Amino acid sequence: MATLDLDATRLTASEHQRQLRRAVIASTVGTAIEWYDFFLYSTVTGLVFAKLFFPKSDPWVGTLEAFAIYAVGFVARPIGAAIFGHYGDRIGRKSTLIATLLLMGLATAAVAIVPTYASIGIWGAVILTVLRFIQGVGVGGEWGGSVLMSMEWARNDRSRGLIASWPQFGVPCGLFLANLAVLAFSQMAGDQFLAWGWRIPFALSIILVGVGLYIRLGILETPVFSKLVAERQVDRTPMLTVIREYPKEILLSAFARMSEQAPFYIFTAFVFSYGIGTLHVSRDFLLTAVLSASVLSFVSIPLCGHISDQIGRKNMYMIGAAVTGIFGFIYFAMLNTGSSVIIFLAIILSLIPHDMQYGPQAALIAESFTGRLRYSGSSLGYQLASVIAGGPAPLIATWLFGTFHSATPIAIYIAICAVMTLAATAMMTDYTGKDINAAGAHQRRA
Repeated sequence: MATLDLDATRLTASEHQRQLRRAVIASTVGTAIEWYDFFLYSTVTGLVFAKLFFPKSDPWVGTLEAFAIYAVGFVARPIGAAIFGHYGDRIGRKSTLIATLLLMGLATAAVAIVPTYASIGIWGAVILTVLRFIQGVGVGGEWGGSVLMSMEWARNDRSRGLIASWPQFGVPCGLFLANLAVLAFSQMAGDQFLAWGWRIPFALSIILVGVGLYIRLGILETPVFSKLVAERQVDRTPMLTVIREYPKEILLSAFARMSEQAPFYIFTAFVFSYGIGTLHVSRDFLLTAVLSASVLSFVSIPLCGHISDQIGRKNMYMIGAAVTGIFGFIYFAMLNTGSSVIIFLAIILSLIPHDMQYGPQAALIAESFTGRLRYSGSSLGYQLASVIAGGPAPLIATWLFGTFHSATPIAIYIAICAVMTLAATAMMTDYTGKDINAAGAHQRRA
């Protein structure tokens, strides 16, 4: 039985506008906190974990092992999508989002106290793997709810791209905070960074969780879900129903993310091991560069979401995919110049092709599913990409470079991802400007 405040269906225009602002802020801030937790792990993986948890391995093998644990979080994300997608469509967006925030934050804070190989041997890596899995489950349920919490408060059909892009804005915020925290404690701890400095940013997660809970507890349930409850349209088994009725949309959503997600984790996670081990630039230099790139995304993500409202979701998305396929070659060519200025510029520019897709992506995926199944369908489609794209990407990039001793195969890998995205997106339905909650807006799948 769903529980919520049904007053969301009886708000005045001004009250609705105020709730829209609160929902957007709550979604964005909460998502920023959750992505801080997730990106903190990815940032530290290339800098710390291979040395502390696999010290007896060859450096290249140790990096592969560290990124293998990193990938576990991505494998867990579809599981989180299935669990929280079910409850998001059963009991509501708000309650589910509070649960995902708690799960993610507590798992991240626990990383701060994991003993290293020197203390308990391989069990340190085992504990780290379990916590990474829990992280993945939490973030797997977060995205769908945060997007719907914003998008389902939209007052008209012409601004969903912009409104749904704000929770996406939480990604560069989280990336910014994660890199800022690691940079700050890298400089503060100095030579002691590997001893204790890397742990403090994880411990700080518990404070951010408190902030996120305070904000999310103060918002109402969305009008769309309130109406579903009032009309007794809540599905008893939403996850099973959406798999049965929308298999095509789920799979297309996953493959449409290939050129957005895989390159993103190459540009923000693999770059640390590549930059330090191959380019021989400093840890703090790379942290500053990625931090600067995330600041640029503060503008480019909502801007691309807004543009998608004007030119169409699919058009904006496919332009971004095409640019990404080309940019991979430009990116590594710039890195391999060895010039600090050009390397810095390459890292800053690297997130723009990603943002061209990430801005309209939330609306593109969420609009593909009917309201009673939207949390389950959009979460599952979005998070399945983690298994085929984001999770393996740094691992694949590390293996390609270690095997061929060249970055060109990595650029080719990015281009292949772009082709897959273009094909999948071309087969999706564009609902830009259409009423997705009207009867018949989504034809029932047999």
